[in-house]
Order: sequence, then C-alpha cells, then structure tokens
Amino acid sequence: MSIQADKPAKKIKVAKPSKEPSAGVKKMKDAFSSPWASFAAIVIAIFWTIPTFGLLVSSFRPELDINNSGWWTFFLSPNVTLENYESALFQGTAVTPPLSQYFFNSFAITLPAAIFPLTLAVFAAYALAWFDFKGKNFIFFGIFALQVIPLQMSLVPLLQLFAKGLVFGDSVLIPPLGITGTYIPIWIAHTIFALPLAIFLMHNFLRQIPRELIEAARVDGAGWFSLFRQVVFPLSIPAIASFAIFQFLWVWNDLLVGLTFGGGVKDIAPLTVRLAEMVGTRGSNWEVLTAGAFISMIVPLIVFFALQRYFVRGLLAGSVKG
Repeated sequence: MSIQADKPAKKIKVAKPSKEPSAGVKKMKDAFSSPWASFAAIVIAIFWTIPTFGLLVSSFRPELDINNSGWWTFFLSPNVTLENYESALFQGTAVTPPLSQYFFNSFAITLPAAIFPLTLAVFAAYALAWFDFKGKNFIFFGIFALQVIPLQMSLVPLLQLFAKGLVFGDSVLIPPLGITGTYIPIWIAHTIFALPLAIFLMHNFLRQIPRELIEAARVDGAGWFSLFRQVVFPLSIPAIASFAIFQFLWVWNDLLVGLTFGGGVKDIAPLTVRLAEMVGTRGSNWEVLTAGAFISMIVPLIVFFALQRYFVRGLLAGSVKG
C-alpha cells in the first residue's frame, strides 16, 4: 500500500503596499523644488525684507536727511550717525524713563512669561499623554477648546480679579490680591493665555514617543519622574525650543497685555508701550523711532537664529504620524 505524500501548499504572495508617492504628490513636490519656485521664494523674501532694511538704514541717518529725502538716497550720499540710538536709549525726561529702562522691563516680563507656561505645559502634557486616569480625554478636549476664546474677552475679568478679588453676593471668594502695579499680573496673564496651545502642541509631540520605550523604562523600575527626566525630556527638546521661540516672540512684541495689566506704571511697562508713545499722533521724531524700533527687533532676531535648528523640527511636532 503506497502512501501519497501531501503536496506542500503554495505560498500566497501578498502584494505589499507601494511606498511610492502618488502622481499628484510627486508632481507637487517637483513643482515646489523647481528653479522657478526657488526664484519666486527669493523674490518674496527680498520684498519682505526691504521695509526692515529701510528701517535699519533710516536709524543711522541724521534727522535732517530723514525729513528731506527717502532712505534709498543714503547710497548716493552716505551720512551715518549714532545719535539716534544714543537719544533713544539714554535720553529721558522727568516723566518718561529712557528706552533702556523699558528694554530691561521687557526682559523682566518675557523670560518668566515664557518659562512659566512652558514648564506647566510640559508636565501637564506628559500626564495627559501617558497617565491613565478617568476624564483625561475630557480635560484635554476642554483645554483644546479654550483656544477659541478670544484673548480680549478675558482682559476685563482678569483685571477685576487682580484689583478687587472675586465677590459673589455678600461672600468674598477671593480677597483683593494687591498685585496691581507689579510684574505679577502680566506674568499670570501671559501664562494663562499661552497654556492651552502649549499643552496641545506638547501633548501631540509626546504621544509620538514609542509606547515600547515607555514600557521598557517602566519595567526597568523607572518612576514617572525619572522616566520624564531621562527619556521624555531629552526627546522633547525640539518641541520645547519651538514653543519657547513662539512664546518669547509673542510676549516680547506684545502691547495689549503689558499695557492693560501694567496699570500705567512706567517702571514695569514693556518696550512696546514706549514705542507706541514715541509714535505719537503726528509721527514726529522719526529718527528716534526708527532706532527704537530696531532696538526692539534685535533680541527676537538673536533668539530665532540661535534656536532655528529646533524650530522646524518642533513646528512639525504632532503633524504627521508614523
């Protein structure tokens, strides 16, 4: 009796999904990488930079030249002076301090107003991304929804809270805080306004960290804080640096919050408040105004170029998957 061996089953070949981009994506990629696209980008960049360059040239021109001719005539008859910067930085009045005082006020406002929300947002996003507790999705969506509330709607309630406290009927829920005329209301306001977006961006970035990496660290005995310090934080530096740039530029260039919560006190007013006063209603003293405007631009430019290698990486955090 012969036993017929079963034939081995044929292997079924499964077609692997093609990783090649579609024709539309490839066509768009070729269009944006073409020489014409590069030429258009260069032209746009040049036109975008011309006003700033004109501001720089005007800041070094004497008052008489600024009043009599345009900044482009500087190249025909160059006449350079540093008196504009000297007047803007060091000359003040009995009522108005010099611009250098406002310059340091802006630093005193911007650094804490960038560090506070960033610190709170990183820890909050870490908890929402990796801790398991009831209601975390509801909390996250609630924080995300806060971004649609206009900043201007909360200025008056916050100002009343800082100045008068919170009173409901005859009950005093929060007594007057007595912090008006200091930096504290400005720090708190900037922190509150920045937290929703900061938590949202950091949460999206932290969720991209492989779960296997987190679980391996937990198996090795790492606590949640050790895990954050040794694994999560080093991987989050691009996103942290990116938001730090955004927040620093936002606070440094802000006029509304500093003017509203500063209480009109010159000793704590930011640089933008003084620049708005220098503009005036008639546009006089152009030479000092151009110097002051360029002084206010120096610090943001230094911050941006110092952290630009993290900027694009952090800007794309959470925008793609995989």
